[in-house]
Amino acid sequence: MVEPELRVLDRRVVERCVAAFDPLDVVASVLRSHATGSTVLPAEAYLEWTNQAGAHCRSVAMPGGVPGRDGPVYGVKIINAAVSNPSAGMDRAGGVTMLFDPGTARPCLMADAGHLSALRTAAYTLVSLRHLGPQSCESISLIGCGALAREHLRLLARYHPAITAAHVYDLDPGRISALAGWAALQTPGITVIPCRSAAEAVAASTVVITVTTSRKPYIEPDWIRPASFVAHVSLDDLTEDVFLAAEAVFVDDVTLVKDNPRRILGRLMAEAKVQETAGTLGEVLVGTRKAVRPHDGVVVSNPFGMSILDIALLEQVARAAEEAKLGSLLRVFG
Repeated sequence: MVEPELRVLDRRVVERCVAAFDPLDVVASVLRSHATGSTVLPAEAYLEWTNQAGAHCRSVAMPGGVPGRDGPVYGVKIINAAVSNPSAGMDRAGGVTMLFDPGTARPCLMADAGHLSALRTAAYTLVSLRHLGPQSCESISLIGCGALAREHLRLLARYHPAITAAHVYDLDPGRISALAGWAALQTPGITVIPCRSAAEAVAASTVVITVTTSRKPYIEPDWIRPASFVAHVSLDDLTEDVFLAAEAVFVDDVTLVKDNPRRILGRLMAEAKVQETAGTLGEVLVGTRKAVRPHDGVVVSNPFGMSILDIALLEQVARAAEEAKLGSLLRVFG
């Protein structure tokens, strides 16, 4: 038996291939499969250290399996990050995602993980906004102005043309200016409005999206307008009181969040403090849990970040790359 070749896709190819499918449909499909027990999601492996600049670094290996068009799809996402990267002109996170041949178990495809990870995250936010957010909105608040902010704006411009303004804040004024310049060219339908503080940005609209690297909660309940939807993408932007007072809290996987004490919501779920208000977006999509939209309080979406979403997106990318004969074929196993 001849050892298979490994197809390698760089970021440019991945970005080209994602135009061939609807990422929100892919994410929603996987969430439904996960809610009905049709996926495989083992525990992640987590490694962290401090680099020579004193910045926090981490590496996360996240395997998984999802139903595919031609049978089960297996793979792994390895995503690394250093909080000092943005100051050096690099995205905070980067890595690779691989697909495995289901018969031989050999890796058959490897691709840049950074763009897919950002796409997966933003697509999840938009699926949650579609089912859990206000019935209509014309603006959003965005805390953090890096790669995830750009991907959220890109998808919001595509799927929510009624949104014409983004009130943004970042600790680094340079990143605010950079995001505004990027948006003027890439998402001209959305005007970026710089804010002087996080509190000002949060209070500016009823859809709040946090995409920061904060490891210290700072958003208080009285910052948030009544009837707001908060996509808490980051680790620790919301204070405990926001979760405790929320009308509802939705995650992607209860066990993953509950078993992670590094996140404030993980601790609250482990202590059963939000048990009555918590559920999964997948349960909403399959109809086993009622969707809750903000009424006079706050609805929070707080995904852990599941590898199965990246793997499913990469399967679609792989199909597009193979059809267009894109990427490099390497013989690495024989």
